[in-house]
Amino acid sequence: MTEITEVPSPFCGIGTDDLTIKVDGVLLKVIENGCAVNTPAFEQPITDTHARVSGQEVSLEVAVAKAAELLKDTKLPLIGGCATDVNGMRGLLALADKAGAVIDNMNFTGARNNFLALQDSGWMNTTLAEVKNRCDLLLVVGTDVEAFAPRFFERYLWNKESMFLDDTSSREVIYLGRAPSGTASTSPTGKAAQVLPCAIEDLPEVIAVLRALVKKQPIRVTSVAGIAVADLQAIADKLLAATYGVVTWGAGALAFRQAELTVQTLSEMIKDINNQNTRCSGLPLAGKEGDQTANQVCGWTTGYPARTRFSSGYPEYDPFLNETKVLLENGEVDALVWVQAFNVNAVPPETSLPTIVVGRSGMTFTKEPDVFIPVGTPGIDHAGHAYRMDNVVAIRLKKLRDSGLPSTAEVLNAIEHAL
Repeated sequence: MTEITEVPSPFCGIGTDDLTIKVDGVLLKVIENGCAVNTPAFEQPITDTHARVSGQEVSLEVAVAKAAELLKDTKLPLIGGCATDVNGMRGLLALADKAGAVIDNMNFTGARNNFLALQDSGWMNTTLAEVKNRCDLLLVVGTDVEAFAPRFFERYLWNKESMFLDDTSSREVIYLGRAPSGTASTSPTGKAAQVLPCAIEDLPEVIAVLRALVKKQPIRVTSVAGIAVADLQAIADKLLAATYGVVTWGAGALAFRQAELTVQTLSEMIKDINNQNTRCSGLPLAGKEGDQTANQVCGWTTGYPARTRFSSGYPEYDPFLNETKVLLENGEVDALVWVQAFNVNAVPPETSLPTIVVGRSGMTFTKEPDVFIPVGTPGIDHAGHAYRMDNVVAIRLKKLRDSGLPSTAEVLNAIEHAL
């Protein structure tokens, strides 16, 4: 039995790196600095140690050979999930290239709202370190930061020391659209976040009015979506008066049509604020299920984010047509490979297609896949790298135990070599 300190997490998205974990054989227990996201993810027990073909336990070699057999004569296989570390994603892309597959990260539909805005007009975003050291006003739009990353406020807003602020407890937090689920956004001095609630589908109108107020344009109504324009004017004034304002949102939480236009409005508003003699930056929330890692590795390898196909012999990116749900519903693909090394609950969609699952030990299925290969989790069963939400840091993940499980990269590289 050992204790490992300064353990980084691949689960929370914000680069938490101060966990203390007790290791007893293959059992893990978070004993310091855990949270509602990290603790259950680290403590998930191992239940599957052998690969299965048609529900029967087989050797890894037999499972790899069967997976290659299922993929050998396919015309357009789909590799979904894409939840792994850097080396796992490299292996996934090599397999996709060899098999002429489509790849699609499971969180891309939400991330698409960000990518479309970024590709159309760009944005001005910040890093977690800049938030920690500079931010004096945080505007949260349409999402619950505390539910996304329970320790965000503790680590990046209410930190005791800051390079450019004398008193971090004086920072101000405003929620627009959705109220926080807990009290983490309340300052150490007891000042609660200001909340201006509205329906999520009304945010496009609210954000449009807020941007107009930032640009000092006249507004002829007194309220929008139940929020007084005077209250929105107060937010605009605070953004313009802040030394370093930060606007954060979760693209996946903006569950309405053409949400990318709202992300674009926010991004353009941030640019407007920077044109008026102050600083402001965006901070998109992401980094769950390896989504930032998938898009980073795919980006530097192909020039495109995930949701790219290789069936023509070269990468073709389409954020709509290459979506897992669309491809399955339209019958465009003839096999499914599901890669998920982090979350046992993120199982593949049910389909009649030949299905190969390379997933975390402990997954349970309504319908047993043709091939299931349990793999180790990056940051627990093997070392690796994963990108946190701001994309500037590749977290160096530690190996905590000897489980005997192969890594995603080892499995995918073996299947690719067997093709």
